[in-house]
Formats: sequence, C-alpha cells, structure tokens
Amino acid sequence: QLQIVESGGGLVQPGGSLRLSCAASGFTLAYYGIGWFRQAPGKERERVSCISSSGGTVNYADFVKGRFTISRDNAKNTVYLQMNSLEPRDTAVYYCAVYTTANCSNYVSRWGQGTQVTVSS
Repeated sequence: QLQIVESGGGLVQPGGSLRLSCAASGFTLAYYGIGWFRQAPGKERERVSCISSSGGTVNYADFVKGRFTISRDNAKNTVYLQMNSLEPRDTAVYYCAVYTTANCSNYVSRWGQGTQVTVSS
C-alpha cells in the first residue's frame, strides 16, 4: 500500500520546538520533491516549505524563514521539518505532500493525513 505518514506533532509552548517527520511506505520518496503545507481552522492550506529530491534546493514561506528547516534522509525514506521558535500563529494541521517531479512544483500526487501542531501556553 502506497502511503505517506506524518508524525511529530503535538502541543508546545510559544518559543518551543518540534520536529515533524514524513515517512513513506510502498514507494521511494527519493525521486520526488516534497512539500510541507499547513492549514489552520477557517483558513486555506498554505505551503510552508519544500525540498527537491536531492535536497539541493529548498525554499520557505516568508512567515517561517529563519525558524523552520526542511531536510531529508533518502536512505530512511523520510523528510523532516524542524520547527523552532514556534508561535501561536503556527498552530495548524501540517501535511506532507509528494510532488509529481523531482523539484518543488505546483502538482502534488499524494498527501499525508496530517499531524496537528498546537502552540499555546
């Protein structure tokens, strides 16, 4: 069965950190660009970050630059999102997405089920 599963979400205080993981089963992530998206209640889904298949190209939304870091370990078939200096506005469900190409594009072939991140004191 082809699927991707996010993990690592939870409740954290403002200023804290979390590391999200996106693991694939049934197929190899290494061939594809991977994106992290988030969706807060009542808001549209927005892209947070993405990474090319080789890891050589990464980009970030302005609202997370300097705080979040995307990385991948193709040997483990996993992509990570390290989130530091978390703020209440980062509260959302975070989704991993597999692009149809090796680069970050506009076309997603597969979504994970999401993991909840809540930043609150």
